[in-house]
Amino acid sequence: MDVSTAQDWYITKRMGDDVTYVGEPHIKEFYRCNMWHVRGRDRDMLVDSGMGVVSLREHVPLVTEKPCVAVASHTHFDHIGCHHEFEDRIVHSAEAELMANPTRENTYADTYVTDDIFTKLPPAPYSSTEYTVRKAPASRIVEDGDLIDLGDRVFTVIHTPGHSVGEIMVWEQSTGILFSGDMIYDGPLIDDDVPTYVESMKKIHDLPVRVVHGGHFPSFDGARYRELIRVYIDSKGG
Repeated sequence: MDVSTAQDWYITKRMGDDVTYVGEPHIKEFYRCNMWHVRGRDRDMLVDSGMGVVSLREHVPLVTEKPCVAVASHTHFDHIGCHHEFEDRIVHSAEAELMANPTRENTYADTYVTDDIFTKLPPAPYSSTEYTVRKAPASRIVEDGDLIDLGDRVFTVIHTPGHSVGEIMVWEQSTGILFSGDMIYDGPLIDDDVPTYVESMKKIHDLPVRVVHGGHFPSFDGARYRELIRVYIDSKGG
């Protein structure tokens, strides 16, 4: 398999609303985490940080232009790989210990990380069998309803367990923007705890969402958001 360079590992795309997509194009779509950079007046926010096989701060200058808080939607390997590069790190209380002490097992790297998840391998000295997430203890632990204030923009933390016990979404009421992590995206969902997942879906159904930026796959609008929720609930007999 071909090997990527560090310089072409990441791509960025402006999405409007001072939101920028950061992606790792050489990871196959199902395994590829969407990273979302949000510009604020006093500080910026990064929702999820990818696999961590190439430094974000060295190769995506956008994340270094002002103080930036790194939010973990949850602590699977593909979402927190570069969290250690940021001083300000947010995670839900249910997964704070895991982010402070990640292993191949508790981040699911042992299950999913093989050379087969790539179209080009990360640059040397990467090895799929040796890959691990680095420790990144939280500077702030959050609960449902807590706020993340960027100065001119305020986001509400919504706890949505089901995919993982500490899964959170980040919601900006003033714009209708939702960063939904792996709770809901337009692709095959992984529901480790179906009854809890159904309850979380019911909890979030009525959010007046305008646009959803999920943890995987392309973004979508509020109508598609509610359709995906209803289809999921109906499929589980909820």
